[in-house]
Amino acid sequence: MTKLNCWEFKQCNRQPGGLLAGELGVCPASTDPTLDGAHGGKNAGRSCWAVAGTFCGGATQGTEAQKVHNCWKCAFFQAVKVEEMGTENGFSGTRLGMEKTLRSLRAVQGQE
Repeated sequence: MTKLNCWEFKQCNRQPGGLLAGELGVCPASTDPTLDGAHGGKNAGRSCWAVAGTFCGGATQGTEAQKVHNCWKCAFFQAVKVEEMGTENGFSGTRLGMEKTLRSLRAVQGQE
């Protein structure tokens, strides 16, 4: 199964080079490298709920704490949660949890 990033799932076209990026701006989830690889996504593409200032629903969402309630209802969040539950690393809805998992994986792979 192909794992989609949020901009692919939601078809918002706000990733770098996307049709609406010039007009509406690039979404920070598509360029945030700190969560690159989380849940198999590019940058924060599969962990957008952990990034401040995303553009979901046509409006800037604010901090992680401010937007968490909207994200829990999001179809993309729910899809990632279901897809990741059965994986070796499981699902973490928090930035801290995802960063810990990524550090562990990179250490095992000799990347850190």
